Amino acid sequence: MEILLKFFQGFVNMGASVLLPFVIAILGIFFGMKIGRAVKAGLLVGIGFQGLVLAVNLLISSVTPAMEYYEKLGSGYDTLEIGFAALGAASWTTPFAVLVIPAIILVNLLLVRLKITKVLNVDIWNFMHFLVPGALAYSLTQSVVFGFVVAMICGIAVLFFGQWIAKPWQEFFGLEGTTCTCLCFVAWAYPICYALNKIIDKIPGLNKLDVDMTKLGDKLGIFGDPAVIGVFAGTFLGLLTKQSPQSILTMAMGVAAAMVLIPRMVSIMMEGLSPLGQAANDYMHKKVGEDADIYIGMDIALGLGDPACITCTAIMIPITILLVFLVPDMRFFPLSLLAEVCYMTPMVVLSSKGNLVRSLIGMTLMMYLTLFFANMFIPEATQMMSVTNVNFAGTVTASHFGWNPGNLLVSFIHRIMMLIG
Repeated sequence: MEILLKFFQGFVNMGASVLLPFVIAILGIFFGMKIGRAVKAGLLVGIGFQGLVLAVNLLISSVTPAMEYYEKLGSGYDTLEIGFAALGAASWTTPFAVLVIPAIILVNLLLVRLKITKVLNVDIWNFMHFLVPGALAYSLTQSVVFGFVVAMICGIAVLFFGQWIAKPWQEFFGLEGTTCTCLCFVAWAYPICYALNKIIDKIPGLNKLDVDMTKLGDKLGIFGDPAVIGVFAGTFLGLLTKQSPQSILTMAMGVAAAMVLIPRMVSIMMEGLSPLGQAANDYMHKKVGEDADIYIGMDIALGLGDPACITCTAIMIPITILLVFLVPDMRFFPLSLLAEVCYMTPMVVLSSKGNLVRSLIGMTLMMYLTLFFANMFIPEATQMMSVTNVNFAGTVTASHFGWNPGNLLVSFIHRIMMLIG
């Protein structure tokens, strides 16, 4: 079992850009694509994703000076906020991890075959969204079975949320045949902001404000171009954080480059995903019925190419810092979270149909909730990390304890049971 666990860990640790070509090529062959076409589709998806990672990292590194500026405000906190990489690594050390991955894949294939869901989740890299709640449940109950069941429930639930958001995801981002299967965002951020937009629709005045980046681009000409918007967003952030002129220009060009490069990289991925999606649908039509379509479940990063997402990310960094001081008894400074803000934006922007004003309202709410719950569930986060043998000195927390619905449910249920017991 330990050898099998190390094999799976090693395979997943290679990263999505290495993992995806294998998965896509194998699926392509399974769905009847010629071997050459399937391999090419896999390579294009892997290359596109590698480029996407580089572009997102460029965005993050470009705004790093602003994060470092705010880091100076982070003294006096007694809890360490860890990034998702360390959290994901910890979740893999649980006894059931090696079993739950193939189990989720097999159940997913069965549900697709039975036409219970149309979503085929190939985003194995982000199975940590299921493993982390499972690891938390295991750490709090010492039950391998309970941890396994929680991870399975999360892995199955995301298929139905992914199917719910598939049509708006495809229409808004232009990602035909795909959907998003990142649990934190499709089962938490989108439903909350969807409801928030319904409330905003009832508020006079606010419901008339429509700052749409696409419409803005048509009206403003060159000043509405994504590259120019990126320059303005980077410059704004640089001035706000009192950067040097050289640093401001570097930030401006970095954000502008990300605005242009991210959608280009996504388009390369789609060159590989589109033929796979077509082959999958042809296969399902032949084997199951004409109404049996498939949506390929992918990473949230595919939605980052929208100009509203990147603009929202730049504006939300200082707002997130402000929110830190509004959380009662705040015990951590969200340095890692600042680098993860961008991943929250696509679902929030999608729920508001690209309206920047509504997106910023939604992002402010979501980031406050994330900070509040990540602070509230520090004991649970610390317990999980201690059981998984990834040791830190003192207490810890992470973004997943603030925005992963699986973690939130497990933590709330645990506290209720503690009160009852």
